[in-house]
Amino acid sequence: MTAEEFRKQMAEGVPVENGSEAHLYMHAMSQEALRITAEINGSYHTPEQLHCLLEQLWGHAVPDTVGMFPPFGTDFGKNTWIGERTFINMGCKFQDQGGVFIGNDCLIGHNATLCTINHNPDPEHRGDMSFKPIHIEDKVWIGANVTIVPGVTIGEGAIIAAGAVVTKDVAPRTVVAGVPAKFLKTI
Repeated sequence: MTAEEFRKQMAEGVPVENGSEAHLYMHAMSQEALRITAEINGSYHTPEQLHCLLEQLWGHAVPDTVGMFPPFGTDFGKNTWIGERTFINMGCKFQDQGGVFIGNDCLIGHNATLCTINHNPDPEHRGDMSFKPIHIEDKVWIGANVTIVPGVTIGEGAIIAAGAVVTKDVAPRTVVAGVPAKFLKTI
């Protein structure tokens, strides 16, 4: 299986059964992601060096204007897409098998967690997984310690307050906060 084949399967919403070819591929990519993130997190790198490591991790070209303060964690790495002038702060974790798509001019706060995987609720098949992408449109500000669950889209210019758990789509140019995140106001 290739990264393109895996991404296609995720985009089509095909579940991954425990022990399947796709599951074994995920584990192989996890080992690569662990190796590269250990390099990212293990010592200082200039912005140019970090950019090269991110391209290795994500497996495609990354805009030169993307910024990041490590540490950073991911358990896959091959399905993250970041736009121009987006900044990812320390301690973020992207579970990106289902796809993490972040637009231009976004700010991702400390310790944000983006989750694209759900496990099967049936205890007999708990190792099986389903995936849904996360879409973060342009000019979004994600506060510190935010969690975003599978399938959520955050609209252009929205603000997600620190500590929020985002379980539903967020309209453009709105502010949400809380657990679960709820509408506070329009910008």
